[in-house]
Amino acid sequence: MDFTAEKKESENNSANNPENAHQTLDSSSPQLASALDSSSKETEERQSRELKAGLHPLKNKFVFWYTRRTPGVRNQTSYEDNIKKIVEFSTVEGFWVCYCHLARPASLPSPTDLHLFKEGIRPLWEDSANCNGGKWIIRFKKVVSGRFWEDLVLALVGDQLDYGDNICGAVLSIRFNEDILSVWNRNASDHQAVMALRDSIKRHLKLPHSYVMEYKPHDASLRDNSSYRNTWLRG
Repeated sequence: MDFTAEKKESENNSANNPENAHQTLDSSSPQLASALDSSSKETEERQSRELKAGLHPLKNKFVFWYTRRTPGVRNQTSYEDNIKKIVEFSTVEGFWVCYCHLARPASLPSPTDLHLFKEGIRPLWEDSANCNGGKWIIRFKKVVSGRFWEDLVLALVGDQLDYGDNICGAVLSIRFNEDILSVWNRNASDHQAVMALRDSIKRHLKLPHSYVMEYKPHDASLRDNSSYRNTWLRG
């Protein structure tokens, strides 16, 4: 979906902000199949309501989160406490309303994380949607990170990346000497999906050949308590 033409007409619309719970179910259970059917039905009903209201529904509902934390070793409890939900949206109009009011990366202090995740998925390694997955990591100089972050956000919200159903969300990590973009996926063991996501990210960001992408499973992050060190794969 192309968002550029929709920006102006979004200025008079506002985004909703209800809380939503995420239910953990075994992947082989009948309950999961029932939950997926229910989720699909709810999505169809939501999109139907938004179309009737003259809006442009997105395929997925998204949530922006914000983390401002003290530098040092990651502590799970304190990290979860520091994650703040900013706003959620499910239409093109709702996206532009909230995005136009978000602070730009260049104005954010270090260390800060901006998270954009599908509704029902928390930006945590331990979340049931993330725990078997991992993330592609790209490091940027601070002067260019804002542009690449915006391009990534538009591709994610517009469902333009390959294997979109396997994507959980994206993170921009503001650090002292660089900024880091990461795209999280559900299944680190699906090599085809992992590599297709890498190629799709490169294509949509028009990533110069000099940039190196690194991949790290979340279970490895849990073991070494690090988001971006000791990556497993470079491409």
